[in-house]
Amino acid sequence: MSEISKYDTLKLMCHIPAPSGNEIAMKQFLIYYIKEHSKKWKVKPKVIAGPDIQDNIILIFGKPRTAVFAHMDSIGFTVRYGKQLVKIGGSMIKNGIKLVGSDSKGIQEAELKIVEDKKTGTKKLEYKAKRNFETGTDLTYKPNWREDKDHIQCCYMDNRLGVYNALKLAETLKDGAIVFSTWEEHGGGSVEYLQRFLHKKYKIQQALISDISWISDGVHFAQGPVISLRDSLIPRKSFINKIIAIAKKNNCAFQLEVEGSGGSDAGALQMSENPWDWCFVGAAEEHVHTPDEKVHKKDIEGMIKLYQVLMKEL
Repeated sequence: MSEISKYDTLKLMCHIPAPSGNEIAMKQFLIYYIKEHSKKWKVKPKVIAGPDIQDNIILIFGKPRTAVFAHMDSIGFTVRYGKQLVKIGGSMIKNGIKLVGSDSKGIQEAELKIVEDKKTGTKKLEYKAKRNFETGTDLTYKPNWREDKDHIQCCYMDNRLGVYNALKLAETLKDGAIVFSTWEEHGGGSVEYLQRFLHKKYKIQQALISDISWISDGVHFAQGPVISLRDSLIPRKSFINKIIAIAKKNNCAFQLEVEGSGGSDAGALQMSENPWDWCFVGAAEEHVHTPDEKVHKKDIEGMIKLYQVLMKEL
C-alpha cells in the first residue's frame, strides 16, 4: 500500500465541512464508515447515536474501562449580514484566505477580507465573492491537501487526525469506548452530557483526549505524540504517571508537553459532577487553526500505536 493511499480516509475527512454546531456531514460520514468497516474489526461495537445525543456518536467495545474523546468539529466563520463574517472558534484571520460555503443557491468559494471601519478604527471581517451568501451560512477553509515523504499538510488536521486515530484504534480495540463529540472548538457543550451517560451506564471514569497539539520550543516533529502534563487545566498527576509508565514499558515514542493555555474536551470532564481522570495524548502540528496545519507522519503512526497500547493496559 502506498503512502498516498494510506491516508485517503484522513484526506477525505479534511474535505468534509463540519464547523462547530454544524457537524452533521461528519456524523453521516462516520456512521457510514463504521457500518462498512466494523465488519472487519476485532470487536463489532455497539453504536449509540440519535436524537438523545444530538450529532454525537458513541461506540462501545466489550467491557469498557476507558473512553477516548475525539471532537468532530472545526473552526470556521458564520455569515452575518451582507458580507460580514463572525468567527467560529479561534480561526486564524488573514487577507486572501480561501473559503467555501454552501447555501440554498449552491456551493460558492470566497475570499477572507479584513476591513477597517474608518469611523471607529476597528477591524471587522468580511468575505469577497460573486454573490452574497444567505445569512447564517457557515464558511470553512478551502482544503488544499499536500503530502510528501514526511509530512501531511491541510486545513482541519485539528481534529480530523484525532478522529482518524480513533478509527484506527477501533480496528483492534476489544474493551473501551470511543466518543465522537461536537462543539469543542467553540466552547464545548456536548461532553457534559456524554460523560454523564458513560459514567452512569458503564461506570467509566478515565479518558484519553484524541486531539492535536502544537509544535513549540519544547515539542518537535518526528519525536512522537505529545503526552500533555497540563494546558489551561491540570490533570491528576498519578494518572499521567501511569500513562507515561505504560508508554515507556512498551517502547512507545512520546514527548512531554507543558503549556499554560489551550484546552480540549477534557475541560468538561474535569468540571463535571463525576470523578474523571484524563490525559491529552496527540500528535503536534505547525500552523495551528490555519489552512496549512502540518503534521509529521512519524507522529501520526506513533499516536496510533500509543493509543493501542494504552487502551489495552489502562
